[in-house]
Amino acid sequence: MTREATAYERLRPVLPHGAGLTSDGALTIGGCDVRELAARFGTPLYVYDEGGLRAQARRFVGGMRERWPRSEVLFASKSFPAVAMYRLAFEEGLGVDVAGYGELRFALAAGVPAERIHVHGNAKTDAELRLAVESGVGMVVVDGPDDVVRLAALGRAGCLGSRGLDVLVRVIPAVDPTTHASQSTGGSGSKFGIPLGQLPALVERIESVSTLRMRGVHLHIGSQVFEPESFAEAVRAVGAAGSFPVYDVGGGYGVRYTLEEPEVPLEAFLDAVTDAARTVLPGEATLSIEPGRSLVARAGVILYTVTTVKRTGHTFVAVDGGIGDYPDIAMTGQRCEALVADRAGDPLGEPVHLVGRQCESGDLIRADYPMADPRVGDLVTMTTAGAYGYTLANTYNGAVRPAVVFCTDGRAREVVRRETVESQLALQHLP
Repeated sequence: MTREATAYERLRPVLPHGAGLTSDGALTIGGCDVRELAARFGTPLYVYDEGGLRAQARRFVGGMRERWPRSEVLFASKSFPAVAMYRLAFEEGLGVDVAGYGELRFALAAGVPAERIHVHGNAKTDAELRLAVESGVGMVVVDGPDDVVRLAALGRAGCLGSRGLDVLVRVIPAVDPTTHASQSTGGSGSKFGIPLGQLPALVERIESVSTLRMRGVHLHIGSQVFEPESFAEAVRAVGAAGSFPVYDVGGGYGVRYTLEEPEVPLEAFLDAVTDAARTVLPGEATLSIEPGRSLVARAGVILYTVTTVKRTGHTFVAVDGGIGDYPDIAMTGQRCEALVADRAGDPLGEPVHLVGRQCESGDLIRADYPMADPRVGDLVTMTTAGAYGYTLANTYNGAVRPAVVFCTDGRAREVVRRETVESQLALQHLP
């Protein structure tokens, strides 16, 4: 008789690389027992396999360097904008891509040299552009003519001094990949960048400003894209736009969240980008990519406590988090795998509806999902949750944003403290 697979064995392909089991069958992350993490830091809790983060960063940096020596890998920090993650990315040889004033401040606070930071966004404010130029960032990605107007004004005001500023132009490659509509950014209807046909006029405008240096182009086709050919198509499209010193072709490589989704090797994406680049881009150009989700997603999990188990025709297993700490469930329909972390070595049980605590029917983590007999007080782990959970965490129904811990070699360190109701109340004023 074939032995029934345990939850841990079944979900190994989507668990952090540094996951394991204790002798009595509890899940470990980076050598840390999740039961001890919950007791020490509380739940919900974002838990990261620090070794897994570093290993994935090295795969990107080494993989690109091997395929295109003049390359740069930038961490798309919107996926996980924690100061500790900015520092880790820089320590592993990555630059940083930011898309807002706060992200720029976080990167600088982490000790990332300003020249390793790229700033982009489709609606940059005067304040963030001023901070960018006064900090001496390495690159600003121009999204349209208004960015040029603001940067020229900062130059006239003396904010750039004599050093000038390198800029890229965000272009729309007219590549519309297969992904959720909210995650597609390369099609003709994108709010980001300009059509390739408008590029020559904008380049001419940039070159008329003495304090700006036109360095190249930037593109991004979307997120959760599983077809490597889509990235090759985008590279070929931008290659026809002209010869530049720098080409930033973005990120968006698909991550396997559920067992039903495909596992596309990172090497397939890097091959697609660099093979296409060799056919259409100048060999001496710098080729940049911007992994975010594909860098951090698998390394992170969310740890919950089961608060209620209710049988009403369906068995509802409710936990102490949900769309307050992982809004992608409701925003994009993203689903993750889950397991009873105290008993990860047990066989699967009957299907249950795993639900969150927020007052929305859409706060459904998984429907009809087999779990090992969840009970009140159990710990439940949601896998592949390292991207956009901390980023999008909110205070729905008075939730407090969870703490973040990094785990490695059996040691856990808190890198973001848990928010408190008191800290929220401190922002409130009675009329």
